[in-house]
Amino acid sequence: MRILTPSKSVFLTIPMFLLAYNINAQDQNLTLNQDPKFEQLLNDKRKINTSISTNDTYKIQIFSGKSEEAKKTLTDFKREYTNIDGTIIFNTPNYKVWVGNFRTRIEAERNLAEIKNKYKSVFLIKPSK
Repeated sequence: MRILTPSKSVFLTIPMFLLAYNINAQDQNLTLNQDPKFEQLLNDKRKINTSISTNDTYKIQIFSGKSEEAKKTLTDFKREYTNIDGTIIFNTPNYKVWVGNFRTRIEAERNLAEIKNKYKSVFLIKPSK
């Protein structure tokens, strides 16, 4: 390995600094034009989202498996239990069918007992945000 003398290293270092000094990044000027109604709608949505609380409710899981089977299970459930809402949640690698939006555990357990007659592998859950 050859060691450069100070005059050669200074000769190579100075042009590198000069080249790096002239490099510029993109300009940071950005102009955003948006409809004022958009901001109003966004604020309304934020208010609605804060009023919805999923932590205080209980749900019943009636299925966990493949997507097509989950869709069929949810359709069958909605046909039989019209007063209880349901949704499909994807939790890798399974699709889960959650039904109900029960405020108290007692209410959820009453419905769980009724739903257990039709669906075998059901259980009560309290999802977190």
